[in-house]
Amino acid sequence: MEKTKILIADDEPLIRKLVKDFLTKNGHEVLEAANGEEAMDLFYADKDIDLIILDVMMPKMSGWEVVREIRKNSRIPIIMLTARANERDELLGFELGVDEYITKPVSPKILVARVEAILRRSGLGQGQDTLSAGGIVIDKTAHEAYVDNEPIELSYKEFELLTYFLENQGIALSREKILNSVWNYDYYGEPRTIDTHVKKLRSKMKGKADYIKTVWGIGYKFECPPEEK
Repeated sequence: MEKTKILIADDEPLIRKLVKDFLTKNGHEVLEAANGEEAMDLFYADKDIDLIILDVMMPKMSGWEVVREIRKNSRIPIIMLTARANERDELLGFELGVDEYITKPVSPKILVARVEAILRRSGLGQGQDTLSAGGIVIDKTAHEAYVDNEPIELSYKEFELLTYFLENQGIALSREKILNSVWNYDYYGEPRTIDTHVKKLRSKMKGKADYIKTVWGIGYKFECPPEEK
């Protein structure tokens, strides 16, 4: 599966690493720049970059200078990060053609969600029919599933079951609810058939099996560890 390529430019190494880790886990390829000049060098050197995340205050070239330069030749989506919650700066960003303006500190999960939303609007990246969580990616259109960018072979019902879990992360789902939603309302089989399918699904998830948690007396819940959401 082709990865979306994202450039992040920020002079704080910890922020770059944190954002890169979350984006990589969601199936993106990430390039890093420590200042505005490096960002411009990478942008001109690599024509396959799909989105740019820019810090406003950077050495050598500020985020604003980078945006102005890029907008001379490209409409690539740009997200600005800033430590200042300043309305004037935000308006300037939109006037320059910035797609999102996010104030630090920002939750990496929220930033990834903004990235995915912009890529969908731009017709890039994984698209509206893709789900991802904790290194698991579901491509509903192609009917393909990946764990840490490696494809996994699932039966039709296993694929539908994993899709349903990702669509309902953090929610305790009864066996009856899963049957009604995945097997449809006309299915009258034994609810414990879910246990068999979950067992098979877990065996194929390459170290992510514990993301599907048993909720005793109810059914199951899909939940990633906090650092991997």
